Amino acid sequence: MTPQRDEHPWHEAVAIPVLLRHARRAYGSAMRTALAAIGCDDVPRNGLYVIGGMAKGAGGVPLSQLVRELGVSKQAAGQLVDTLVVRGYLDRSADAEDRRKISITLTPRGQAAAAAQAAARDRVDAELAARAGPDCVAAMRKALGTLCDMGQQDAAGDHQP
Repeated sequence: MTPQRDEHPWHEAVAIPVLLRHARRAYGSAMRTALAAIGCDDVPRNGLYVIGGMAKGAGGVPLSQLVRELGVSKQAAGQLVDTLVVRGYLDRSADAEDRRKISITLTPRGQAAAAAQAAARDRVDAELAARAGPDCVAAMRKALGTLCDMGQQDAAGDHQP
């Protein structure tokens, strides 16, 4: 995306889905660089989402929820988890209370990757706020949240034209 020299900012002429796709690169690039710096350059596609989600909060987000949010098949999700286990980011064990259930947790390597990913995200967030201003970032969050809500309504069949 290159700036245009006219009276309107270049981003006003670009479709929002295109802006979203390209804007995502700032986070992805920063996160991949941070992971490479700690020797975690082998995280597969969608692996960042799983690792970051599982690290979020005290107990993390349930893996089943993360898989649903990724929107991939059960087979693809299983392959992703298998890869993350083999590469040392996740540990898979029988649930202590119900041996039929499998428990997935972050390993120390997974925790380090999650911390590096979060730090990179925070750096991008800080630079974005410094460049665009906190009010602009808040408005962007509100707009993106609204888009997320619209997508959930569409998925549930509740969207009214």
